[in-house]
Amino acid sequence: MPVFALGEDPVFPPPELADPDGLLAVGGDLSPERIIQAYTRGIFPWYSEDSPILWWSPDPRLVLFPGELKLSRSLRQVIRRDDFRVTFDTAFKDVITGCASVKRGHEDGTWITEDMMHAYCLLHEQGYAHSVESWYGDELAGGLYGISLGRIFFGESMFATRPNSSKVAFAALVERLTAAGYALIDCQVKTRHLQSFGAREISGDEFRKILRRVVGLLPVDAPWDAKTALMG
Repeated sequence: MPVFALGEDPVFPPPELADPDGLLAVGGDLSPERIIQAYTRGIFPWYSEDSPILWWSPDPRLVLFPGELKLSRSLRQVIRRDDFRVTFDTAFKDVITGCASVKRGHEDGTWITEDMMHAYCLLHEQGYAHSVESWYGDELAGGLYGISLGRIFFGESMFATRPNSSKVAFAALVERLTAAGYALIDCQVKTRHLQSFGAREISGDEFRKILRRVVGLLPVDAPWDAKTALMG
């Protein structure tokens, strides 16, 4: 499959035309309009500092249906102990900075470039991007961020400086999204970590069918209004 070169207009080729690795297009910009257009079609940016902007739509797609969340016994014990306090949208920039700074054994550097950080902070200001924070006392110990459109949450990245902190944040997110009637959490690509929570792969066609059905639906409740998630 060819890799498409994007122009100035925020339009994308059909995601079905992505190559076998999921790469669809190159170029364009990180304007809010273009990024939202991408997500509504199941496309997301992912690239390194020394490359042009790359746009992806992998097939199969790793997703989590909220009702299929699995929590290990040990994580349930951590949640019951109240080791961490979880908040929403209180420290977005700190969370994305933490995600960009964390060392990952399979990656050199980070794909969260300065331009990506600026773009997603702007999307947060516009109400599209959201963060979940996990606090150990007054210390930001972990968290995650992503994009919310309709009744689907597109997870982007998570980090932890203390064991289980990001897991607790993720469990709190799923609890909140379930209550708000969300249909799907997009995990993008397969990882054992997310599979341990119950995430599984579905075909690109199935993913896009669900996306078209729920991306325009309003949540039952706004999951980002309450600043603190109570878990136990």
